[in-house]
Amino acid sequence: MERVIALVQGDMQAVEERFRKNLASDVPLIGQVGEYLLASGGKRIRPMLLLLAAKLCNYSGDHHIELAGVVEFIHTATLLHDDVVDGAELRRGNRSANAVWGNEASVLVGDYLFAKSFSVMVGCESLKILQLLSDTTTQMAEGEVQQLLNTADLDVDEERYLDVIRDKTAILIAAACQVGAVLADASDLQEAALREFGLEIGTAFQLMDDALDYVADQQEFGKVRGHDLEEGKMTLPLIHAYAEAETAEKEEIARIVELDKLSDADLDRVCDLIDKYDGIGFTRQRAAQRIELAKAQLDIFPPSEIRDALCTLADYVVARNK
Repeated sequence: MERVIALVQGDMQAVEERFRKNLASDVPLIGQVGEYLLASGGKRIRPMLLLLAAKLCNYSGDHHIELAGVVEFIHTATLLHDDVVDGAELRRGNRSANAVWGNEASVLVGDYLFAKSFSVMVGCESLKILQLLSDTTTQMAEGEVQQLLNTADLDVDEERYLDVIRDKTAILIAAACQVGAVLADASDLQEAALREFGLEIGTAFQLMDDALDYVADQQEFGKVRGHDLEEGKMTLPLIHAYAEAETAEKEEIARIVELDKLSDADLDRVCDLIDKYDGIGFTRQRAAQRIELAKAQLDIFPPSEIRDALCTLADYVVARNK
């Protein structure tokens, strides 16, 4: 990953500077909450992908800096709203914004970040990009609502689960890659390939997140183990274990998923069943398959250091442990 970061280091520094500029407001709380989140150790994968995609397509302007900041602002806004919906107290190992400032401030600052994102987009003078990112945020909201409807629904299968993670997570990563191509006026084939590349690694990213929720401890991963289960979220490790479980085990899982408060014993029992049926391994395998599909999309581009960097970034998604 060091080589990847080095390729976009200068641009990423410029993106960080624009973050601060775009957080400027006469309302101090907006800057405080925004700075808190932006300084909390995010991976910046979406901005990096946009910058690399633009480089791959030989873009030579400067709108990539502003738009890389836009996709991170959109992502950050969704994190603020998600943590309120989930009642999360941790984010990336730190107290979540809603735990520090309250739900009202988190929701409203998230709204500000969304609004600011569209203001910046208009300044980039591309109706196509404005339409693309508008459609993306709409689809993300639909994905979040669908995930809410799927809460504690044991009829959710892998296909329905993948529909949700495509809409709520993968679609923004796909858009980041596609924006890089649009900026460079790339061919339709190249633009479509980069979008598909983003969709596949975005799906793999969420698959790994959902696997890590069951195996990583709080210090390592930055959130409470089993938080998805406590929220009734039907993620692939649990979906797979439930599909493979015996009747008595299915009844036990159903009882636990419906609980308002999860005991350590209940969490351990579900984790034992996920382990018995290799739900984590199954999920990791699905993520690895997505990464191979993603990298294949880049074959239409000639070999280059930038193409290699995108493949390295894709591999990082399944190799990461937090």
